[in-house]
This record gives sequence, C-alpha cells and structure tokens, in this order.
Amino acid sequence: MTTLKDRPSTALLVIDVQNGVVANAHDRDGVIANINTLVEKARSEDVPVIWVQHSSEELPLESENWQYVAELQRSDSEPLVHKKYGDSFEDTNLEDLLAERGVGRLVVTGAQTDACIRSTLHGGMTRGYDVTLVSDAHTTEDLSEYGAPTPDKVIAHTNLYWEYQDAPGRRGGAVATADVDFRADVAV
Repeated sequence: MTTLKDRPSTALLVIDVQNGVVANAHDRDGVIANINTLVEKARSEDVPVIWVQHSSEELPLESENWQYVAELQRSDSEPLVHKKYGDSFEDTNLEDLLAERGVGRLVVTGAQTDACIRSTLHGGMTRGYDVTLVSDAHTTEDLSEYGAPTPDKVIAHTNLYWEYQDAPGRRGGAVATADVDFRADVAV
C-alpha cells in the first residue's frame, strides 16, 4: 500500500542494537533473541536485512560502545547504514538502499524506543513507506529519573499508538515477532 511506485518488497531494519545503546535496556536479552529470530526468518525468505549503526560523542566510531552486540551477527552481504541523527533516513544512504531493493514496506526493530525507533518510524511513513513496528523487538533504557515513564510503559505506549498509525496511502502497525509476515501487504 506504500505511496512509493514500484516498491513491492519489504526490508527488516535493525536499528542501533549497539553495546553502549542496549547495555542497560529493558528486556535486553529477550529483545535481542527476537531480533535474531527475525533476522534468520528474513534471510531464509530472501528479505533484505539492513543494519543501522549510530555514532555520537557517547558512541565514538570503532569504540566498544559503538559496536553491535555480539549476539547479533551481520552478514557481509547485508548493508550497514551509518547515522548521526535519530531518524535513520537523515543524512544517510538508507533511502538509496531501499530504492535499489524495491522496498516500500519496513519492518522495524532495535533501540531506543523513545528516540531512534520513534524517529525512524515517523521518518519512514513521512517518506511514503508502510512501517510496521515489531512490538517485542524494540527496547529502551530507564530514564524515569528524568521524568520519563518506565521503559515497559514507553514500549507499551509506542506499540499502542503505532498500531493505529496511517496516512494517505500508507499504514503503520505493530505486531509481535511470532506474527511477522514479510510477504504480507501489512504484517498482521
């Protein structure tokens, strides 16, 4: 249903599952296990897996904090997008990679829910993509000491509001790992 012409394919995005990003994340191990399940499923169905990696003052290039977690292994054939902003599209080659692969639908996983995940969800929909959030394959750290809700509530709220997102010719949606269907028009 994407508004992008001739883009019938789906891609799995794995966003910022880096040592320094998920070290203190809510349900870290469960989320990483779910992402691994999705990566293997995508690979077995020839669905593109695109990895996104953030760098910043807190995540300097090539540092241990910048590295992807050891539990997730990117294949050399899978693109790696380097970013410096929350939205994975901003000042990156993500759009070009998706266009080359005929992708009009994104399935989003990773961290942090209340930052790069939300920014990329909205950035994708604004650019014409259908964007499905995997409800049990994204996470964030506890920022409640700064006035934020606890991570479980941040995740639940993001799943709730993204489940009902739509725009002319585009759909959002939230679905659990077990229910992801890369071949469906919308993962339900």
